[in-house]
Amino acid sequence: MTAPVVIIGTGLAGYNLAREFRKLDGVTPLLLITADDGRSYSKPMLSTGFAKQKDADGLCMAEAGAMAEQLNAEIRTHTRISGIDPGHRRLWVGEEAIEYRDLILAWGAQTVQVPIEGDAADKVFPVNDLEDYARLRAAAAGKQRVLILGAGLIGCEFANDMRQGGFDVDMVAPCEQVMPTLLHPAAAAAVRAGLEELGVRLHLGPVLNRLVRADEGLQAHLSDGQVIACDVVVSAIGLRPRTDLAAAAGLQINRGVVVDRQLRTSHSHIFALGDCAEVDGINLLYVMPLMACVRALAQTLVGNPTEVSYGPMPITVKTPACPLVVSPPPPGTEGSWQVSGQGRDLKVLCHDADGQLLGYVLTGSAVMEKLALNRQLPALMA
Repeated sequence: MTAPVVIIGTGLAGYNLAREFRKLDGVTPLLLITADDGRSYSKPMLSTGFAKQKDADGLCMAEAGAMAEQLNAEIRTHTRISGIDPGHRRLWVGEEAIEYRDLILAWGAQTVQVPIEGDAADKVFPVNDLEDYARLRAAAAGKQRVLILGAGLIGCEFANDMRQGGFDVDMVAPCEQVMPTLLHPAAAAAVRAGLEELGVRLHLGPVLNRLVRADEGLQAHLSDGQVIACDVVVSAIGLRPRTDLAAAAGLQINRGVVVDRQLRTSHSHIFALGDCAEVDGINLLYVMPLMACVRALAQTLVGNPTEVSYGPMPITVKTPACPLVVSPPPPGTEGSWQVSGQGRDLKVLCHDADGQLLGYVLTGSAVMEKLALNRQLPALMA
């Protein structure tokens, strides 16, 4: 019997790779293994569900059984890999050994969590998949006051979404501006103004020291002495590529699982893509680079070795209170920023010494210029 191609993970990376592979090869056995329930959904939609009044079932696009039929694949849900044996091309689920022809790691990233003092740590909800979202919806049902930890991209999207969904929203983060690693300060100020006009209360600078139960709900004690009353806490303080199993198997690890331009790890029959992968030194936790990797890897898996390339990779942030598109300059480049526009309609451009456009941040009505600017950007990985 032919050993299957095995994909670990049924998120956007795993399912989209399976679809692309099946377009090219309809007969090779295909096995997908996931620790969750295997439902197909679009992860970026998790931070739009409250405004749209959609529960987890409403965001689900297909159950695991329907996906198995669609992909002519076996899908094993609620299954955790206990080890990988690259030398014998097999992986372990408990005491069960599963052989593979090729193994693809598409298991994503895990939420960064910090210990929280107090008796209410169980009221803190990270949202990294559909099951997490279902738990948050259940906890927030009938409640009004939400505290969001983190002012990065995901924190700002959830703040916008839950405020539009009718919640009172406070945001706490130990930084001077929203999205500090992504945005020029002028653009960050525009986004902050949009969120505040929507009714989001931002507390930038302090950290959450303690979360305790109170007579009505919870009390969040901040490092600057503030006490915020809330009912539920959303943790959005970042993601870290999952690497533990890969490291234990002897694969090369840096920020993520290290892969070359063909998405091959340091072992020839193991590949990685999506949030867990560091492709030629670059780890991008966004959909556009993931889809470029999916198309290239599907070709490689059917015997047509293909290197992935990244063109411009702009990021559309889902903050309708202040529309935002950002294309960060490529790593290792140097340039100067110029700000034009006014209010919340800003065009912030980064050029190198020769006048080449390296990146941009567009807010408000200026997002309409993204297509024209994209044509001027250099490829991120040619």
